[in-house]
Order: sequence, then C-alpha cells, then structure tokens
Amino acid sequence: MDIASLKTLLWNQFGASIDMLIQAIDDSPDGYFQQNPRFFYIAFHSAIFLDYYLTIPPEDFSPLLSLTQKSPENRPKEAIDDCIPDRIYSKKELLAYLRQSRAKAQTLIDSLTEEKLKLRFTEGEEEGDMDYPLLEILLYNLRHTQHHTAQLNLLIRQDMDLHLKWSFRVGDLE
Repeated sequence: MDIASLKTLLWNQFGASIDMLIQAIDDSPDGYFQQNPRFFYIAFHSAIFLDYYLTIPPEDFSPLLSLTQKSPENRPKEAIDDCIPDRIYSKKELLAYLRQSRAKAQTLIDSLTEEKLKLRFTEGEEEGDMDYPLLEILLYNLRHTQHHTAQLNLLIRQDMDLHLKWSFRVGDLE
C-alpha cells in the first residue's frame, strides 16, 4: 500500500473514532458530569490520553487541562487511572481539548512519510514502558479512543436511553 492510501485510510478511521468520542460528550446533558462522575473521569482520561499518544516523543507531552498523578488510595473511586483532573472541567473545556487533539491527529497523519513511520513512541527504559513504532501507537490510540467511547455510549444509553450515531468514516457526524 502506498503512503497516500495509508494516510487516507488511517485518518478515515481514526478521525471517525475521535468524532464519536466528541459526539458522546457533546450529546451528554448539561450537568451529567456531576450526576455521573464515572462518565466525567472516562471522558477526561480519553481526552488526556488521546493527546498523549499523539505526542512524539512522549516526554514533550504537556496536557492542556491540568492534572495530578495520585496513588490508588488518594484517587476518587470513579477514576480509572492515576491521572486525576485538578478540577471537574466543563463539557465545553473537554470538547475544546478533543477538537484540538483531533486537529493534532490529522496533522500528524497528514505528515506521515516512509521516513516518519520509522519514528518510535518510547516512554522510557522501565519494564512496562511503551515502545511502539509510530503506526502502531496510532492504531493503539485509535483502539483506546474507541474503547472509552463505547463506555461513554453505554452509560448514556443505560442512564437516558439515548442512542448515539455510528460513524463509518471521518466526517459522517458533521
């Protein structure tokens, strides 16, 4: 497959995944973050890690929404990892972050070359640290985004019986 086709296919699916995440948060009712803190923590986690996995090298990562890493005993029960937001961000703030990360993803994918595909996403030297080729971290990020989007969709469906739209390719939800 040539690089142009790869970029088109990758953006069609990754962009659709991000669009569905944005839709899930955007379609949540006002005040839902306070009513369902689990929804908020999943949305926050998704936004932070979408951006993080798009940052090559990862040591250059600087989240747009502040957070503090906390030990298990100091985390809210609804949190899904050690990255705890410094406050409950608004839906508007999370959506702005996701839209900025969407643009970052598109720029990264549009800039792919044979040479750039040789870059690696390497966190460090510790056991369990990620060390992936660029294409693999992009696919990992897509799967991670879609996984948490599905969780958000499930919560919305269970709590409000709302059915969100599926996106086959980027732009379907616009």
